[in-house]
Amino acid sequence: MEVANAAGADGDVNTAGTLIIVNIKFSGRSISLDISLDSFVRDLKFHLQPLTNVLPQNQKLIFQGKLLVDDMTLRSSEVINGAKIMLIRSQGLHQGVPPVKRDALASSKLKAVMENQNSENEIRFLKDFEHWKASGVIALSDCLLEVCRPDALFWEDIPDIVYAGRTFATVLDLSYNFLQEVPFAINYFQSLQKLLLNRNELGDDSISWAGLASLKSLTNLCLSHNNFCSLTTLPSTLGFLTSLKQLDVANNKLTCLPSEIGQLPQLEMLMANHNSLSTIPTCIGNCISLVEVNLSTNLLTELPDAFANLHNLKVLTLSNNVDLKYLPKTLFKMCKQLLTLNVYDTEITIDLLRQLEGWDRFELRKRNNRIFELGESAEFALEDDEK
Repeated sequence: MEVANAAGADGDVNTAGTLIIVNIKFSGRSISLDISLDSFVRDLKFHLQPLTNVLPQNQKLIFQGKLLVDDMTLRSSEVINGAKIMLIRSQGLHQGVPPVKRDALASSKLKAVMENQNSENEIRFLKDFEHWKASGVIALSDCLLEVCRPDALFWEDIPDIVYAGRTFATVLDLSYNFLQEVPFAINYFQSLQKLLLNRNELGDDSISWAGLASLKSLTNLCLSHNNFCSLTTLPSTLGFLTSLKQLDVANNKLTCLPSEIGQLPQLEMLMANHNSLSTIPTCIGNCISLVEVNLSTNLLTELPDAFANLHNLKVLTLSNNVDLKYLPKTLFKMCKQLLTLNVYDTEITIDLLRQLEGWDRFELRKRNNRIFELGESAEFALEDDEK
């Protein structure tokens, strides 16, 4: 952390009064600065110019989500000792002297491109902030964001203004990026109800589930299409997300679901299709609110009998489990709201289904709703029988 003194030197402006320390965050650095509480915001910018190589007129200072005004003092702006202030460079203009070097960063063309992208993001996000605040939706999809450090506590590629939205954000959309980490700092967003992390580069060890588990208001979690870095397991801490209603982990390389999934009694939708699941834990029967389950394109050979406990189940998709031969005997009897069953490309036949108790009532429901799906052979068998 860099330390500078803005008080006591000859020629300094407004140095009288109570001295405070402010911490300026800029381009991944933290600059600690001593300055009078009665200094104007424009004076603070003047002191930051040689430290950041950014002209005062091109500096935007954000404190607690608000833009600091040049003609106001730090005191009237309610800046306190130890305050953390974010500096965003607008227009990308510099004063023409070499900037302060960032520690441990090698200069390269790739790094220059990414830093330029981050600067553009900072400006863009500053403009978007008021919209985020009004809607509660922080939209960062397809912003070329990435994090490569395995021990990261924060998303270093994401400007601090995003964290300023932690008090009001109900939706955080980080989909279609290059994120390789979900750091512990995700727990700052305690108001989150919906978190979209699909189509990134997340793996088994790259998600801070301790941070995620603290999001007690989270109802929708999407982790689909992270198969590039092999998301193969979900941890037991998933069970702490007790408010979860929708869980989408499709198109990964999951080999199993944790037994703690049974601790999600409010779960209504489970999308786990296009994985490598060979079994489903019996505790799935505890997810009594489930309405839709998609387990297609996996390696299942049977479903646990506990599926019959899902009395609210309406849609069950099991297609392309080529070795699937067994369904719970009481599935149709107990799941009285079941309307859609998809068993394309499985070993399940119409004859097998007709042997299950409750089939007649299910068949009546599907005729009334006209949304019943079976494989070709089963459909032909049904048509022949009707003739």
